[in-house]
Amino acid sequence: MEKDGLAKSSDTSIEKEGFISQSLSKDGIPNQSLPNDHIGIENISVEPDKLFETVSALRNYGFNYLQCQGGYDEGPGKNLVSFYHFITVDDLQKIEKIKEVRLKVFLKRDSDLSIPSLYKIFKGSDWQERETFDMYGINFIDHPNPKRILFEYNGACKT
Repeated sequence: MEKDGLAKSSDTSIEKEGFISQSLSKDGIPNQSLPNDHIGIENISVEPDKLFETVSALRNYGFNYLQCQGGYDEGPGKNLVSFYHFITVDDLQKIEKIKEVRLKVFLKRDSDLSIPSLYKIFKGSDWQERETFDMYGINFIDHPNPKRILFEYNGACKT
């Protein structure tokens, strides 16, 4: 049985590790399957220039909600990472298990720290991308309002 392009087993979970990564590859979208996270959710890495295309495909697969976007620093001399957690939101009375996938974009510190904004696909990425920009300097191309929200001095605090 297929729903939204992804085959499902009888327990309604994704069939096997790396299944979504394989589906993206079959659709001509380059990616790298990463080890599943500590609760078994598939992790996938994509290059910055493939982010928008990948997320559009995930949305077509039924991942219709951006649960979380953020960034982190892997440590001195290592990568900066923009991460995304997508889930399928459906009629809660019909959901037996929520489908989830994690996406990561690894950026070398000495490279261009620009990636596409997902605002055109998921409006909820607005403040999340702004926070990641503010904290880690990752630029989100075509973001409608890339204004700082955390570290901008607004004159309200006088010392």
